Amino acid sequence: MNAERPFIPLNIAVLTVSDTRTLENDTSGQTLVDRVEAAGHRVHARRIVKDDLYAIRAVVSEWIADADVQVVISTGGTGFTGRDGTPEAIRPLLDKEMDGFGELFRALSYQDIGTSTINSRATAGVANGTFVFVLPGSSGACRDGWDKIIQPQLDYRTRPCNLVELMPRLLER
Repeated sequence: MNAERPFIPLNIAVLTVSDTRTLENDTSGQTLVDRVEAAGHRVHARRIVKDDLYAIRAVVSEWIADADVQVVISTGGTGFTGRDGTPEAIRPLLDKEMDGFGELFRALSYQDIGTSTINSRATAGVANGTFVFVLPGSSGACRDGWDKIIQPQLDYRTRPCNLVELMPRLLER
């Protein structure tokens, strides 16, 4: 962390993918909202959608087309059941995948839940100059993903490098 560099607040959209959750009982989405705000960023939008490939893709497409949204974080739908399709919904939208995110998430998750971490298909990437993170639907996974990976990388003061300093160059061709 380099205290001489300024903190740059970002606009972040939070998506919960669930057939059963509402704003009143969406603990995972609320965990992300609370952490985003506590870090000094802004929650630009928040939605809950059903586990439906096209509903997920429609919301994320809307957000990555919005120049005011710099980051999208989704929670839920990363497992193997028939209704779990968040990675499949989002991967076609990505211009580049961030392979190390899923690998690091599972490595960190292994410390808490052991081999059960293979049940997560957490992923991330860049779409239209917007960073997109796909987290599992548990509050613990959201805490770990935000606290241990996403938050430090969305802080311009993090050294030796961070994702914020790449933002001006994401749309280069």
